Amino acid sequence: MKDQPAVDREQNPSARGCAAGTGPAAPAQPAAQRPSRPRTWPAYLELAQSGELRRRAEQARSALAVCRVCPRRCEVNRLAGEVGFCGIGRLARVASAFPHFGEEDCLRGWQGSGTIFLGGCNLRCVFCQNHDISHRPAGDLLNAGELAAVMLRLQAAGCHNINWVTPSHVVPQLLEALALAAETGLRLPIVYNSSGYDSVETLQWLDGVVDIYMPDFKFWSPEAARRLAHAPDYPERTRAAIREMHRQVGDLQFDEHGLARRGLLVRHLVMPGNLAGTAEIAGWLVREISPHTYINLMDQYHPAGRVLGPAGARLYPELQRRITRAEWRRAREVAEQAGLYRFDHRA
Repeated sequence: MKDQPAVDREQNPSARGCAAGTGPAAPAQPAAQRPSRPRTWPAYLELAQSGELRRRAEQARSALAVCRVCPRRCEVNRLAGEVGFCGIGRLARVASAFPHFGEEDCLRGWQGSGTIFLGGCNLRCVFCQNHDISHRPAGDLLNAGELAAVMLRLQAAGCHNINWVTPSHVVPQLLEALALAAETGLRLPIVYNSSGYDSVETLQWLDGVVDIYMPDFKFWSPEAARRLAHAPDYPERTRAAIREMHRQVGDLQFDEHGLARRGLLVRHLVMPGNLAGTAEIAGWLVREISPHTYINLMDQYHPAGRVLGPAGARLYPELQRRITRAEWRRAREVAEQAGLYRFDHRA
């Protein structure tokens, strides 16, 4: 969709990243619901200047000794190299890092989003499109200095932001690296691009650090989450995480070029047979977060990961196809009927 965006006066009326829905007229965003902007931007610069960012990084690093960084709460000693569900010990793995032009327009802009694909994951989605790096952790083991250098190289390449992809299990390592990068010239906003399966306590380390939160909301049903991601508590944990993310950064805002500056962007993958629960998720976002929530309804589901092959066909017959056009139209309709109107232009 390329409809005229519905934005407030702090946003660019021609911002490519903010497309309005085709349903009911979008209400104006009340001033009281506009999130306050940090005194410095990106937000972490203020914490870096005061020394708080290093203190947060040290606190997070210490927590790896009895790891409860994500909702799995494995309590292994990752400082000593032990690994839990995510498969990652003391050092983060980086599978790839490059200017990504496949993200939302408001992130990729014209120079790309500086994506860092992190190995390992705290979910086991059976249809994962990155299963080769997430289910069996892949990538180079990098210490804090090396990971900081990756961020600085992406900045030097002209990227508009630093996009941490699947970061939930390596927040301490990322904070250590960010503290070093900020002290040596990093000035790009951080995009926290997660599955939504995040710990609220861990997200609180990121308060004043992350400017743009981009969580998935994959499943409304605990049973679907159990069967398809091995995490029956996923819906509950994700609702709590999105509440905390929105508390920190508010609704998504754009700069004069249409780039995301600060706020919450929710991704939702439409699944065959409505396995994801699109109507319930959309209604909850409107009621409990904000009717101004910016959402990317994604239509690119395709069979991947454990869904493939004879065993996958037997265990997950309903996931053996892409969604239909009718399913896609219905997902958009129910989201609009719930009251959402700020859709990514590709939705």
